[in-house]
Amino acid sequence: MTTEKGSLVCVGTGLNLAGQISILSKSYIEYADVVFSLVPDGFAQHWLESLNQDVRSLQPYYAREGEVKSRRDTYEQMVAAILEQVRLGKKVVCALYGHPGVFACVSHFAIARARGEGYQAQMEPGISAEACLWADVGIDPGASGHQSFEASQFMFYKHTPDPTTHLLLWQIGIAGEHTLTEFHTSSDRLQVLVEQLNEWYPLEHEIVLYEAPNLPTQTPRIERIALKQLPFAQLSAITTLLIPPSRELEFNHEVLAKLGITAEELG
Repeated sequence: MTTEKGSLVCVGTGLNLAGQISILSKSYIEYADVVFSLVPDGFAQHWLESLNQDVRSLQPYYAREGEVKSRRDTYEQMVAAILEQVRLGKKVVCALYGHPGVFACVSHFAIARARGEGYQAQMEPGISAEACLWADVGIDPGASGHQSFEASQFMFYKHTPDPTTHLLLWQIGIAGEHTLTEFHTSSDRLQVLVEQLNEWYPLEHEIVLYEAPNLPTQTPRIERIALKQLPFAQLSAITTLLIPPSRELEFNHEVLAKLGITAEELG
């Protein structure tokens, strides 16, 4: 096992530039020897560079225009770059957009590999798109519960949504894409998803397309459309699909009886 002082901390920058990062995560960035970044735009990158003199963007590892490259290869190269600096004995920080552990496999891979090699590695939470969604749309997920799936995984496997709760489908902009080489979906794939969802939700059921703002000057995208209109909607890499409940919660009378509670008592 190595005795070098190299370490890794993966932090989340939040969704909104500079305003949603924790004090602790910001401190890790400021005192790091090397900071790797994966953020959505140049504004966020420049802000990170104002905190530390050695900030290295991971964006160049993605496929260039016209190049076909699996995201698996991209992620492996990112992890290799991060671990190279850890092995050199550096205090390394990886700053990721939103929450560093939510739809961000690079952080999980890098931490697991670093720990496996005997280095100290940890993750600090950040404000996620889901946290922003509840605030912006004005929903308390505790009222009826919620379920959450990556859109393609929902399509590929036999998940069964509960139509009495809120359903979140992440990365709807690449729904049905399985090659890991494309960053967009198609109306045909989305139509397949609509037909799948129609088992639990009417075609006229109102759904919400949500995008959290990146800058303080922006406003969130909260677009309400009918489920049947999804194949024709404009989607981006950060679009999340929210499907509100289509049915009322149902009392579990058997359990209530065992507890000595009546439905009337619960209002």
